Amino acid sequence: MERNFMDELKYQYKNGGVVVQLIFINVSLFLVIRIIDVFFGLITGSEGVFINNYASHIVGLHTRFITFIKHPWGLFTSIFTHYSFMHLLFNMVFLYFSGKMFLQLLDGRRLVFTYILGGITGGLLEVIAHSLFPKLQIFNDVVIGASGAIMAIFVAIAFYKPQLKVNLFGILPVRIIVIAGIFILVDLLALGKVDGTAHFAHLGGAIIGMISIQNLHASSNIVNWSQKLWNTVVVLFKNNPNKMCVKKGGKVNNRFKTDEEYNADEKSRQAQVDKILDKISKSGYESLTKKEKDFLFNQSKNG
Repeated sequence: MERNFMDELKYQYKNGGVVVQLIFINVSLFLVIRIIDVFFGLITGSEGVFINNYASHIVGLHTRFITFIKHPWGLFTSIFTHYSFMHLLFNMVFLYFSGKMFLQLLDGRRLVFTYILGGITGGLLEVIAHSLFPKLQIFNDVVIGASGAIMAIFVAIAFYKPQLKVNLFGILPVRIIVIAGIFILVDLLALGKVDGTAHFAHLGGAIIGMISIQNLHASSNIVNWSQKLWNTVVVLFKNNPNKMCVKKGGKVNNRFKTDEEYNADEKSRQAQVDKILDKISKSGYESLTKKEKDFLFNQSKNG
C-alpha cells in the first residue's frame, strides 16, 4: 500500500533517525515562520513584517545583554531557526552529511546533545563577544541559525577520527581534520567583519566539538555529564527513576565508565567472544552451553 505525502513525512520522521528529525524540526520552523510572514505581508502590505518585528523577538538570540536576559530562551530556539532559504539549505546539507558521519562512529543521543550544547555555547560566546567588543554592537543584534550547533558535530568527528578522509567536491580526498581546521581559521580571521555571520557562535560550537570527545567514556565528559543531568531532571519530573537508569544488583546505576574501565570491559568481552568462537570451530555450535549461546546472541545484537 502506497503512503500519501503526509504519511510518508511521518514515516521518514519516525524512521529516519535523529539527523532527519533535526532537519525536520529546522525545516518545519522555517516554513511556519515564512508562512506567517506571508499572511502578515498580505495584511500590512509590507514584506518581512512578522520576521523583523515579531519572530526575531520570539525565537531569535538577542546579543545585547540587557535584551538577552529578557529573552534567554533564544539560546535554544535560535539554533533551529532560519529566515532565508539558502541559509537553511546550506545548514541542512551540512547537518545531513556531518550527522551521517557522526552516526557511523558514535550514537544518536550523543549527536543530539552535541548539537544542542554546541548551539547554546556558540550563542553564549556570541552574547559575551557583543558585550566586550564595541564593533560587534553595531550589527547582528539578533542571531539565528544552526551553524554553531552543526560545527560542534563536524569538529567532534574531526577530533575523534582526524585521519578520516572526506571526498571534497566528490573527487578530492582530504583528511577531515584539515577541513575542520580551515573552517575554524576562516572564522577566526573573519571576527569583527560586517558580513552578517555569527563567527563567535561558530567558534563556540567548534570548542564544544573539541572537548566533547575528550575522555569519551568518563562521567566528566561534557556530553556524558549533560546526559546524566538531563536524566536526573526527567526523573525528578516523572518521579520514576527506573525509566531512565539501569538497575544493577537492585540498585540504580547511572555512573559512566572511565576510559580504563571501558577498555578493560571491551578486552574482557572480546576475549570471551574469541573463546566461544574457538569452541564452535572445534566442537560445533551445539557444544555451547545456554549461557554461552545467550552471550553470543547478545553480542551480535549489540554489534
